[in-house]
This record gives sequence, C-alpha cells and structure tokens, in this order.
Amino acid sequence: MDQPGDSFAFLRWPELNFLPVPEDAAVPRATLQKFWLRGGQRVGGKLRLPREREKSLVLDEISTVEGAPLSEWSEKTDFEKLTPQYPEGRIMLENDKTKSLSARAVDLLAPLGHGQRGLIVSPPRVGKTILLKEIAKAIRVNHPQIELIILLVDERPEEVTDLEREVDCQIYSSTFDENVYRHVQVAELVLERAKRLVELKKDVVVLLDSITRLARGYNNLQPNRGRIMSGGVESKALMKPKRFFGAARNVEEGGSLTILATALIETGSRMDEVIFEEFKGTGNMELHLDRALVEKRLYPAIQPLQTATRREDLLYHPDEWERVQVLRKKMAALPPIEAMETLISNLQATKTNAELLLAGLR
Repeated sequence: MDQPGDSFAFLRWPELNFLPVPEDAAVPRATLQKFWLRGGQRVGGKLRLPREREKSLVLDEISTVEGAPLSEWSEKTDFEKLTPQYPEGRIMLENDKTKSLSARAVDLLAPLGHGQRGLIVSPPRVGKTILLKEIAKAIRVNHPQIELIILLVDERPEEVTDLEREVDCQIYSSTFDENVYRHVQVAELVLERAKRLVELKKDVVVLLDSITRLARGYNNLQPNRGRIMSGGVESKALMKPKRFFGAARNVEEGGSLTILATALIETGSRMDEVIFEEFKGTGNMELHLDRALVEKRLYPAIQPLQTATRREDLLYHPDEWERVQVLRKKMAALPPIEAMETLISNLQATKTNAELLLAGLR
C-alpha cells in the first residue's frame, strides 16, 4: 500500500516496482482510519468498479493484512516508537556454497550485525555492485529467514536484470530513463515496507545502490527556495535521504532493520562529494573500495585501513575478536596495497576464516 498523504492511499503492484498504473485500487479514507492501515503494508480484499466521480478501482472490502485474516489482525507498535540499540547478532557472510573471498574479507574487516547502518564508499568501476551482489548471495545462503530487499535507484536496466537473475530476493528498482519522482517514490515505499516488517518483529536487510543517486533525486525535486550549498545541493534536500539511512536500527522489542548503502566518490562531481561528506560518519560501519587495488588487479578492492565497524567487539566471539585484532595490527603495519594483497593471498590459501585466524597472516 502506497500512502502519499494522510487521507488517501493506493494499492501498488510489487511486480511493477510500485509503478502507478490505471489498474491500481484506491483505499478510502474511512478504511484507512478504521483499520489503522499504513503505507508499506500488504493488504488483500475485494475491489469494486469506480462510481460517479471516482477515477480508479476502489478497495471495497479488506480480507487480509500482512497475510493474516482481518479478524486476527491487531495494530502493531509504530516503528518510530520502538527502542533502538547497538547492532547485535552477527550476519555471517562466509559460507561453503558461494566460497566468496569478498564475503570472507568483509567478515574480517567490517563485520555486519542485525541493525547495522553501513556505507560502501566507492569510486566508479571498482566493483561496488559486484560486492553488493556477493553480500546478498551470502545472506540468502546463511540467513534465509532474513527479509532481504535490494533497492536500485537511477540504475542501468541491464544491471537490474542481472541482479534479478543472480539473486533470489525482493528487488525493486527505478532505471535512469525514469523521472526523478519515480526514484523517490520507489525508495520511500521500500522504506515503509521495511518498517512494517520490523514492526512484525522480523529481521530486514536493505541493500541500496546508491544513496548518492537517491540524494540527487531528492535534490532535483526541491523547489529551489532554500539555501544552496556547494555543488548545487539545497540545504534541505538531504533530510529525507538521511531519514532513510537513519532508519537502520536493532530493536529492543524484537526485529531489526539493516541498511547497507553504496556512496559514490571521485566521480568528478562536486555534488557527489558534498553528499558523501554529509553522510560520512552517520553510519556505524564503513567499507571503502580503492581504485589503486583494482589497477593492481586485486579483488575485493577493499581499503583495509579505512574500513571498520563501530563496536564490533559486540559481534565477535571473545577468542575470535582477540585473533582479529592481531590480524588487523599486522595489516596496519603494512602499506594499504600490500596489506590487502597479503590478506587476499591468505584467504586464497585457506578454506575458512577460522583456519586463517588460527594460522595468522603469512
């Protein structure tokens, strides 16, 4: 359900990436208020044809909300009223099925926990989308119970098709040939959907590519009445993308929303640099990709000294944490490229991270 205003809503089709079409059904204001319906909920029921002044189909009778019969449905605690806390409960990426070196490297350098708010900081063409794909595949293998959503904003159509074929999860997208409103509409509805799932005490992971393009979209929708910052960014334009990113949290009452978003740098655009500077430090995990590593044909091209997770000691077992610290100290003593080259060769020489940590870097 897409609820752009307090007094009206429409049922959109997930298969169409929530694109407004004539077949969408309107949800009457009285129905919204009677059953406390909110944007992002899955609602089922009977439709009726439009009457005199109505322009679309109308939801005439509700039968289910979030798959539950209406008689069994009860209002849930609003997402904004849930208690946020530090990420806990590890989202392990290492697995025997994909055997991804990228997944293993992330586990060692910037572990993910339920409720993580992470940035993948990347120049163009250094493998950020491939890394996001590897992370998604690993989550599907290790944590099938997680509600995994990939959100692609202002993306190339072929990239969307590739991800849809490679990763078995919910994928919502707006392509670069669509208007700015569509980029924002899809993102806002995906966020509302994620919030409703957390209210049901589910663990949700949203992989966003990219927060930079989403921020550009919001900036282009601004009426140009506010203060213009460097790079042509209006001062109020980043409030909503920050709200999107800031929604990530681990919830004390049960459930979590993890958001891992890519941020573009070194694009030659002053606007992109301003956007990154505004988001830098707002997450509790940052993973930096380095063009110099790509030029050396080293993958994954992770810059190890700039990559970290806050309060990662809460995610590791004490014995594992002790050995990870030893590994990091050895890497910190080396130049960044040599450090990552050493880690990659050790990952290739061992079958698991446990084996690597027990043996140490060689």
